Amino acid sequence: MHPIKTVFAVAALGLAATPAMAGATFDAVKAKGFVQCGVNLGLHGFSAPDDRGNWSGLDVDLCRAVAAAMFGDSTKVKYTPLSAQQRLPALQSGEIDVLARNTTWTLSRDSANGLNFAAVNFYDGQGFMVPTKLNVKSAKELDGATICVLPGTTTEQNLADYFRATKMTFKPVVIEKNEELTSAFLAGRCDAISSDGSQLAAIRANETPNPADFMILPERISKEPLSPAVRHGDDQWLDLVKWSLWAMMAAEEKGIGQQNVETFLTSNDPDVKRLLGVTEGNGKALGVDEKWAFTIIKQIGNYGESFDRNVGKGSKLKLERGLNALWTNGGLMYAPPLK
Repeated sequence: MHPIKTVFAVAALGLAATPAMAGATFDAVKAKGFVQCGVNLGLHGFSAPDDRGNWSGLDVDLCRAVAAAMFGDSTKVKYTPLSAQQRLPALQSGEIDVLARNTTWTLSRDSANGLNFAAVNFYDGQGFMVPTKLNVKSAKELDGATICVLPGTTTEQNLADYFRATKMTFKPVVIEKNEELTSAFLAGRCDAISSDGSQLAAIRANETPNPADFMILPERISKEPLSPAVRHGDDQWLDLVKWSLWAMMAAEEKGIGQQNVETFLTSNDPDVKRLLGVTEGNGKALGVDEKWAFTIIKQIGNYGESFDRNVGKGSKLKLERGLNALWTNGGLMYAPPLK
């Protein structure tokens, strides 16, 4: 064979679909038979237990999707409730396999803290909520205010940065647990509470005696791309987590949902055939069954279905899709090609 042809032949073999080298986390999760997922202590719409201890929410659906992909069963998940201060050490130490707890993707967390962020499952921004009786209409009117905030979060740092940049002052009330922080705000210990806009909406809808008595101010003072995270050092586990989410987005883009997924098994669309495992190869590449994405869609639904029932029009939060709409609808949600 000609030398140049030999080079191209070798390169072509390198492009063939082969499973990644499994790392410690992927193998350990597979061996024990469930995913240990770190979640919020209780944030309605994202991760919260009901009276029977059953967890639900947008982040919980991500955990369930990973379990569905690996085991064919979305119930193969155990949940570890974590505070903001506990969440990163729990992942770093190996106490949990994946952190799906409304955590902002930042440079320091992605590098110095030894984490890999999979893919954004919710684009958010930090804001403020105040009692309507204060007649405050803008964050620019909060000079000298007392503000409730969680410690050990980007929220705390953003708050200090915002007031410094606007040459205003504030008095922080720092409380570690969400419930206690919210209780302090509702009891009048703070003029305002600052957190991600989605969290403020959850508090307003579920924790306040009368939502109309509270107003979320219009300003957003930060970018908060929320993403599940895993530890450095296991690329195959990272691949499975991020493609589990992206499969849900790809399904929504193709109009494939929980109720109609079977009807797409006979589709002639090459992208659909790859997504649903009719055309094989993606499962092998990830180290799981070829029907991994079909199983996610059948047991959990597509991204839009998860969004709507947890935080969107089918929930108490009634959040608009906004930046979390698909790219085809003016949003930022975008799955790379499944090929």
